Formats: sequence, structure tokens, C-alpha cells
Amino acid sequence: MRTRSTLTEVQRERLVDLFEAGMGAAVAASELNVRYYATEKLYARWRLHGRLCLMEKPTKTQYSFETKKEVVDRYLAGETGMDLAAEFHLSSKGLVQTWARTWRQGGDEALMPKPKERPKDAAETEPLSEEEKLRRENKRLLAEVAYLKKLRDLRAQGHR
Repeated sequence: MRTRSTLTEVQRERLVDLFEAGMGAAVAASELNVRYYATEKLYARWRLHGRLCLMEKPTKTQYSFETKKEVVDRYLAGETGMDLAAEFHLSSKGLVQTWARTWRQGGDEALMPKPKERPKDAAETEPLSEEEKLRRENKRLLAEVAYLKKLRDLRAQGHR
């Protein structure tokens, strides 16, 4: 069963059987008395992938900037998200819409892959001077004293 789905594995299989028999999402949802929203999402995946929509994807697929940009350009030119998702073997049309929204908000930069690790210069900072170490320790100790004073005052007022 999908981890985020409200449908059980049996319900999903029965829904796919109903889709293959020609029923739409609304009729199939009412037939099995399950939520329409979850059924509609499964129906969209079924239209893209057929019976394979019941299979879990083993890993999250990452797409290159060029692929994302081509999909967004064609989507904004008027092609449907469903057609593009089928052509590029995407998990859903929602991914196409998400990429388009991301591009509208941040341009080409927003579609670029994000670095997975810390920036290189963050690990190469120079060690703190003795004076800076003492300043930081002093700041921490002042905060600790202030906390303990506040705690003492609260206990004196009867708070536990």
C-alpha cells in the first residue's frame, strides 16, 4: 500500500479493475464507498501507466534541468500535463504543473538541481581565536545565569 494513500491495497486493486471495466473515478469511488479525491489521483495514474499504477516506485527519480525546462516550455506552449507526463514517463501531471509553477516563481534558476551537501567553503572556515572562544563561552554562561534566575523566581512564586 502506498504510504500516503488513504486507500488499502485491496481497494486500489478493485478500483483499477473498475477503471478497466470502463468506469470513471466518481462512479468507481461511489461503488466502493471510498474517498473521491484518492480515487481521482489513482485514476489519473492509471490513465498514465495502466495497471502499473499499482506498483511502488523503488526510488525518487531526479530529472535534469534540460528535461524540466523542455517539459515546462511545452506545457506553457499549450500541451497538456497528462500528455507530457506520459511522453516523459513522469509519475503524474501534477509534477508538470509543479515545475511550471516553480519556473514562474523563480525562472530557470529554480529548475536547476539543488546541491545535496554543505557548501565547500562552510567546512573550510578558519578556527576561532582564543578571544572569540572566550566571548562565545561568556555569552553562553550569561544566558545560563539568566535562565537559572528566572527559574528561581518562578519557583519562589509557587510554580513547579
